[in-house]
Amino acid sequence: MTAAQHNRNQAASLAFLAGYVDTLGFIALFGLFTAHVTGNFILIGAALADSSQMSILLKFLAFPAFVIGVAGARLFIVAIQKRNGAALPWTMSLQLVLLVGFMACGIIASPVQSPTSGWGIGAGLLGTVAMGVHSAISRLLLSHLAPTSLMTGNVTQVVIDTVDVLRGGADGATTERCMKFLWPVLSFGAGAIAAAFGYHAFGFVALLLPIAILAVMVAGESARARDGVVAS
Repeated sequence: MTAAQHNRNQAASLAFLAGYVDTLGFIALFGLFTAHVTGNFILIGAALADSSQMSILLKFLAFPAFVIGVAGARLFIVAIQKRNGAALPWTMSLQLVLLVGFMACGIIASPVQSPTSGWGIGAGLLGTVAMGVHSAISRLLLSHLAPTSLMTGNVTQVVIDTVDVLRGGADGATTERCMKFLWPVLSFGAGAIAAAFGYHAFGFVALLLPIAILAVMVAGESARARDGVVAS
């Protein structure tokens, strides 16, 4: 597999995972966005203005949980790199553990009938911390890829590049960049659709799919680290 193919598969897999986890959390936990801080701010604002809406405790807690995920991942990565370790597979493993915790708490809480359910809140916070780690991985270790959980910028870039291609003002680099940002957008959308059907069919057990994807990625990145292959 070439480096370009590996990068494309990596970006598509992580974007699918992000779309899947974010959508499942939204459906299962009363509109919680585990990977979308902007969305939670909007929901908090709407809830504060309308006292008839459900409790916003989980959405308030989601922001510091996301921050903890990013900050914890940063410190974790720094500690591994100081020891000349392979930061990517280890940090992906951290996210994997958190996603397993998200699923376990969700299964215990099921059926989640209240946004203030203790196990439900635990599930939401673990999912949010996991996606904070995900965002840190994207920014710190996979910055050569398009973002895999923030699709607004990706869609903007795809549209700009597509317009340039259609007006005849594009070069080879424009087309390559367009494809770089297009794959995560398509994969994120596919993950969101899959999560909706998966949750309605299997509940929180449906999280086994992104967990399996991440486990395969951890194994693959560990093998690449043993072989001395670095991200490019």
